Amino acid sequence: MPTRQRILITSGPTREYLDPVRFLTNGSSGRMGAALAETVLERGDIPVIVSGPVALEYPDGAEIYRIETTEQMLECCRQLFPNCNGIIGAAAPCDFRPEHFSERKLSKSEGNGDIVFRFVETPDVLATLGQMKQPAQWIVGFALETENGKNHALEKLKRKNCDFIILNSPDSINSETATLQIFNASGELCVALSGSKKVIVRKILTLIDQHRMNVIK
Repeated sequence: MPTRQRILITSGPTREYLDPVRFLTNGSSGRMGAALAETVLERGDIPVIVSGPVALEYPDGAEIYRIETTEQMLECCRQLFPNCNGIIGAAAPCDFRPEHFSERKLSKSEGNGDIVFRFVETPDVLATLGQMKQPAQWIVGFALETENGKNHALEKLKRKNCDFIILNSPDSINSETATLQIFNASGELCVALSGSKKVIVRKILTLIDQHRMNVIK
């Protein structure tokens, strides 16, 4: 019987706190991550999910690790990735965090002026894992872009050491459907897809299977 694959999936948003009650985040719902996990289970493999705060439930049978910040997502993935066959980075981590965290709740200035924040970049989860990737492992990334989509996606493909990069748009956020393009490690367009996330993830996993067979050969 074939060995079950352990597939690491990042899912949902992350949060970066300004003070104890306020945070930066985005509208990622975790639906793509959940659809991936369901399909991985249907195939007989093991989904290992690292998820930010989401309202949905992940399927029974998945290993689930809950995090909040981008740094926490990175540290959790660094621990899990060496024991996984590959990773699908479906999460939408915050790219920036406040330079300083206020230990107390920030109050309105009572008309005395605006509050100005300085932000710094958060660590790049997939790029870090790309540096750790072993020859038998694979990485699939997502690139959500609003302009120059292909160029930005291909830059991320190279920088993150991905085997595939999936280009999508903000229309996919918090939606049950998506329209996307999948590029391979050579920057070639493999397929353009539009439809339910459940159907789309089957094609993503099929491409991964084909890639794995080529590596084994």
